[in-house]
Amino acid sequence: MIPLRLEPGQILRAYRLGFFPMAESRSGPVSWCSPDPRAIIPLDSFHVGRSLRRTVRRKVFDVRCDTAFERVVRLCAQREETWISEEIVRAYCALSEGGWAHSVECWTEGDLAGGLYGVAIGAAFFGESMFSLRTDASKVALVHLVEILRSSGYTLLDAQFATDHLRRFGACELPREEYLKILDAALGRDVRFASRS
Repeated sequence: MIPLRLEPGQILRAYRLGFFPMAESRSGPVSWCSPDPRAIIPLDSFHVGRSLRRTVRRKVFDVRCDTAFERVVRLCAQREETWISEEIVRAYCALSEGGWAHSVECWTEGDLAGGLYGVAIGAAFFGESMFSLRTDASKVALVHLVEILRSSGYTLLDAQFATDHLRRFGACELPREEYLKILDAALGRDVRFASRS
């Protein structure tokens, strides 16, 4: 296997072609992935359940963006099996420093309770991972992310793989060919990630 050089430019080119990097394990080699089918969360039909809507309205968490990017990535990696290796952490921190990767964070009483991170290119946001240390923290972060994407003019929220958790929010799967058409249209738009925190 030829080792990948996870430089920001190379990663961004891969995203534009429908690929993203994943490590086989915490210390395993990294390879490019392009799942078929590909999961997305349609922004116009994003579903928020009644209980979660109440939690969002009560403002249980202080939601911020890009204030603890590396901590978010490392907390996303703290699970028994992970594809987020140290090489992945370094690569995405470099993307964050360049303004390409973003985190949405839920804080409570000064502690980071949950969050997510991903990459923004054009009008596409590529969700990478999320974590939760408090009930609903990652869900609230996702709701906040969708609000940012909608208000900023994004057209694509890429979820990579469909899970039961994401299906509750309206995630669906598309054949690669259809996904690439939507991706191409999103990349043709000039949109900025406008944090609302």
